[in-house]
Amino acid sequence: MRLGTITVIAATLSLGACARGAEQPDPANADLSAPPVAPAAPIAPPEPGTPGGLPDDRTPLNEPNGPIDPKSVEAAGQVVQLYAALIEEKKFAEAEKQWSDPAGAKAFSATLQKYSEVHLQIGKPGDSEGAAGSIYVTVPVVFYGRGASGPFNPQADVNLRRVNDVDGSTAAQRRWHIANIEWAKP
Repeated sequence: MRLGTITVIAATLSLGACARGAEQPDPANADLSAPPVAPAAPIAPPEPGTPGGLPDDRTPLNEPNGPIDPKSVEAAGQVVQLYAALIEEKKFAEAEKQWSDPAGAKAFSATLQKYSEVHLQIGKPGDSEGAAGSIYVTVPVVFYGRGASGPFNPQADVNLRRVNDVDGSTAAQRRWHIANIEWAKP
């Protein structure tokens, strides 16, 4: 019995010594020559009006005083804002629901998922244009963030479409949705 008690006490002391060693590093073994690791610098897109930035239109959208007309370009802009928020939160499946083309949405998400950090700077929606029973709006954006090779900030145009109020169209077709996103050519 006495040998079992001594074994238990020795095991307890040895575990206690291990725990103390894990809590407090040994300063004799510390590498003081290694520089401290700095946090990554915040990422910011280029300023509007500068190379790689959004157009400097100087006439931003006014904040709405009431409900936004779901047919307006402001409503199209809100779709892009929602898409951007979901992308920044890495909620890609939810973001893809803002597109009309599920395969295109999934392919674009696959591209964005390669980056560790993705943000969007959203410009002023352009004027709406009609064609063949649909209405289109383009919203300029700058994607910016951080990838394996460092920061990135390509410009793109988010093209949105909604079906005009034509007979037989569904409510889903009459809401703004992303038709495609085109990277700007340098």
